Amino acid sequence: MKNLGIGLLFSILWSSASVATKFGVQSAPPLILANVRFFIAGILLLCFSYIFAKDKSYRLPRKNEWQQLALFGFLNTTLYLGLYVCAMKYTAAGIGSLAVSTNPLIIVLLSSWWLSRKPKAEEWVGITLGMAGVALATYPLLADSYTTVGGVTLLLISMVAVSAASVYYATVKWELPNLLINGWQVFLGGIFLLPATFILSDFKATVWDDTFWFSVLWLSLAVSILGLICWFYLLRIDTVKASLWLFLCPLFGFFFAWWLMDEPVTGYTIAGTVLVIGGLYAGQRTKLAKTPKV
Repeated sequence: MKNLGIGLLFSILWSSASVATKFGVQSAPPLILANVRFFIAGILLLCFSYIFAKDKSYRLPRKNEWQQLALFGFLNTTLYLGLYVCAMKYTAAGIGSLAVSTNPLIIVLLSSWWLSRKPKAEEWVGITLGMAGVALATYPLLADSYTTVGGVTLLLISMVAVSAASVYYATVKWELPNLLINGWQVFLGGIFLLPATFILSDFKATVWDDTFWFSVLWLSLAVSILGLICWFYLLRIDTVKASLWLFLCPLFGFFFAWWLMDEPVTGYTIAGTVLVIGGLYAGQRTKLAKTPKV
């Protein structure tokens, strides 16, 4: 029951990020919203790790670890979340959640190139179904101005960036604890994003109202900290089964978008979501079959 509760909490928190971002960009330019979020989350994680953790593994990174954290932070925070928050200004919140759920499928493609791993037939089926599902759910929203082609393009590029970050993460033999890795990569990613924020953002357009701060604090505390703590807990138990909780993210994402932002849920939405979930299942089916039963 504990694992079930943590899995559900992760799915809810993870899928809420797109709606929280949509609210935030109503009060501030996307990159300003992103930078404030990154620094709050990064500073809190690092302070907690170094002040309260008594394990000797909670130390400052060494020279090669700084390089690894910098590259991981650039891919996972600067590129992925920086592009994602920009995309959400021009993309429906539900589509944002749906696109995030395709990450495992994109990882299959990238790992085949990066790690010389040949994708299996069922993984190709999963990729095809997942991309078709996103396209189908997006189609009617383009006509209703809930989503633009430019927004979808930024969203897809951000998905490639986070998938590349995941593949890179898997190639590194990390010696630092997960909390420190996450804290440093978020903080460094925020630093790397600062030049683009100062050049591209209109600071006068920022409204420091309750909507802005609720969005920032939710994204920082609930998503970047609590959501990732749940995710790391699930990964420690079983990596394959942890990925299955991504199946619920599109469902919660469209529910939040409909409930909080009055975004339409149509037959295209339902059909597209079914295709993405089917694609995720097809891509993970072989791994699930090999998972030993306890």
